[in-house]
Amino acid sequence: MKSCLALINTRKICLALLMAMASFSGSAQTYPNKPIKAIVPFAPGSATDQIGRAFATKMSETLGQPVIVENKPGANGIIGADFVAKSPPDGYTVLFGTNSTNAALKSLTKKLPYDQDTAFTPLGYFGSVPLIVAINNAVPVKNLTEFISLAKGEPGKTTFAYASTSQRVSSEMLASMTGIKMTGVSYKNGPNAMTDLIGGQVMMFTADFAVMLPQIQSGKVHGLAVTSLKRSAAIPELPTVNEALGLKNYELIAFFAAFGPAGMPTDAVTKLNHAINEAARSKELVERFSSLGFESQPGSPDMLDKKIKLETVKWAKAIKEAGIEAE
Repeated sequence: MKSCLALINTRKICLALLMAMASFSGSAQTYPNKPIKAIVPFAPGSATDQIGRAFATKMSETLGQPVIVENKPGANGIIGADFVAKSPPDGYTVLFGTNSTNAALKSLTKKLPYDQDTAFTPLGYFGSVPLIVAINNAVPVKNLTEFISLAKGEPGKTTFAYASTSQRVSSEMLASMTGIKMTGVSYKNGPNAMTDLIGGQVMMFTADFAVMLPQIQSGKVHGLAVTSLKRSAAIPELPTVNEALGLKNYELIAFFAAFGPAGMPTDAVTKLNHAINEAARSKELVERFSSLGFESQPGSPDMLDKKIKLETVKWAKAIKEAGIEAE
C-alpha cells in the first residue's frame, strides 16, 4: 500500500514538474524573445533611415529586445519591401516603409514582385514630412516663378533628380501643373542625387527636409518652395508651391510607417504597434525631427490599413495627372 502511495506521489510530482516546465517554456517564448530586424528600403542618411533608426531605438526600449536597422536600398524601395514580404511572418522581420513602397509603387510599376494590397500586415504609423523644391546655385533664378519661366523657354533642357517615388512624382506634378517639360535623372539614393545637385549635374531636386534642409542652410543649394499646403516652421521663409505659383491643388506629403509580412500573429502586431506609438509620443523624438518638418501621428494597425488604402488611391490619381506611365 505504501509503495502504491509513493508511486502516486511520485507521479504527481513529475506531473507538476512537467506543467511548470511547460509554463516556463511558454513564457520563455513570449514575443519578442530575440532581436527584431527592421528593413529600411532606402539608403543610409535618407529621411526614412534617420526617422527609422530613431523609432527603432525607442521601440527597443519598449519591447525589451534590440530593433536592428538594416538598409536594403534600390528600385524605389522594391528590393527592401520584397525582402520583408517574403520573410517568415513571425514578427522578427519588419519593413519601415513609406508612401513609395506601400502606396505609390502599385501605379508606377507594371509588375511588382509582391502584391502591394495583400503582402503586408500594417503595424503602425510613424508620421509625415513635406518636401522642399531646390535648385543648384548656378541656375540663374531667384524664385520658383522664374524657374518655371526658364524651363518654359528651354523645353526638355531643364533637369531634375529623383531617387524615390515622392521625389519623382512631386517634380512630375509640378511640370504637369505648370505646363513645362523637364528631363528626370534617376539616382540610387537621395544623398547621391544631392551631391549632383550641389555639383551642378542636375538643375532641380525635390527632396525631404532631412536631405535638403542642411544644404539650404549651409548655402550649398537654393530653396524655392515647400510641397505642403502651409509653410513649414522649420523654414518659414520658403513659400508653398501654391503660394509661389498661384496654384490651389499642389500638395505632396511623404509618410513613414511599419509593416510586417502578411499573416503575422495578433500578439506580435499588438506589441509592435504599442512600441511604435510609444516612440511616436516620445517628446525627445518629436523635438528631434520637428526641424525636419516631421509630424508624428500614433494610431492603430486598423487606422494604418485604412490610410494605406486611401493613400494608394491618392497617389494613383497624382501619378496619372502627372502623366507618369508605369514601367
